[in-house]
Amino acid sequence: MLSALVLNASFEPLSIVSSHRATCLVLSEKAEVLEDAGTVIHSEHLSLPLPSVIRLRYMVKVPYVRRASLSRRAIFARDDFRCQYCGERADSIDHVVPRSKGGPHSWENVAAACRPCNLGKRDRTPDEAGMRLARPCRAPRATAWVVVSVSAVPDTWRPYLRLAS
Repeated sequence: MLSALVLNASFEPLSIVSSHRATCLVLSEKAEVLEDAGTVIHSEHLSLPLPSVIRLRYMVKVPYVRRASLSRRAIFARDDFRCQYCGERADSIDHVVPRSKGGPHSWENVAAACRPCNLGKRDRTPDEAGMRLARPCRAPRATAWVVVSVSAVPDTWRPYLRLAS
């Protein structure tokens, strides 16, 4: 099923909904279509472009800052599915400072790794194992939850998100 990006009245990304839900918001005049998916929905009396990006007509107060939750998929997306030690395709995650040595399960301590590097590092820090991270582990950008929510970010969404192209 196709999905649509929902923006607040201030153009801040709020959520991702199905195209069906986005169409309902547009028909009930709660939102306007900013970008369409290139397809048209037809009914007996109406033709409407299938929404890809919609903007709410009223401001919605967001009581929290939305962040991507820490998960394997999110870590792989942040690290481009590459091992942070050797650059090969990653298939596991590694705690930079092992949990057995007090390392937290946080964005700043978890990296994507291939199985050989993960097994070679074992229960040691990168310095102890003679390994180096390709780049420091950081929490993803504020809009990274979008990348984790969908398999591929449509080109029509990119102008409304602050993502690296």
